[in-house]
Amino acid sequence: MMAVNRSFSDVRKVILFAQKSTGAEEKVAFYNDWASNYEQDVGILEYRAPSLAAELLSAAYRGNRDTAAVLDVACGTGLVSSELHNMGFRNFFGVDGSHAMLDIAKRKGLYKELKQCMLGMEPLPVQAGSFDAVVTVGALSAGNVPVAVVKELWQVAKPGGYVCITTRGDVDNLKYRTELENTFDSMVQDALWVQVDVREVEQWERAVSNKEAEHIPGVVYLYRKSSD
Repeated sequence: MMAVNRSFSDVRKVILFAQKSTGAEEKVAFYNDWASNYEQDVGILEYRAPSLAAELLSAAYRGNRDTAAVLDVACGTGLVSSELHNMGFRNFFGVDGSHAMLDIAKRKGLYKELKQCMLGMEPLPVQAGSFDAVVTVGALSAGNVPVAVVKELWQVAKPGGYVCITTRGDVDNLKYRTELENTFDSMVQDALWVQVDVREVEQWERAVSNKEAEHIPGVVYLYRKSSD
């Protein structure tokens, strides 16, 4: 049952605890425990990443949305796919490390298929070159999954398919963000994909760290895989 009357102070404690969880099994256990309160808590956080990523992808996409195969990586409870569904997309596949998050996502009835996978530790359990759009929101940041996962996201997209990625812009994530953007640029130079759009956002979510102001920034990146 979903908790009621949760405060920002409650959510802040949850996020700060998550940032201390470093091991993969510890992370998964955290998300399994958080699943029932997750959507309520990110609402309190004013977490905008799912809607911003969906808006950027939707604005660029020119294909048939009814048939476009969308892979939602680190899908959680299905927030991103819910946003994309509202924008006309219908063909979703999800991957996440938390069985409790996947259980909630399944109940929404949006996904053709959902699979459990430890991102960064196990290969994505999908066929290479099979998705019109690949989107991952929230997973690529310091303490979560390695930057090397970007190559996997690129690999499972179809030639000409889109890859949409978000990351935070807070002080603790600056080193990770630099490494991430260096990887993006290297892939552009290698003609693996082209940059379609980048959106910097000042009010990404409410800050939980004393190092930050009232809100932290974030960024959405959109790339298109080069055609064979």
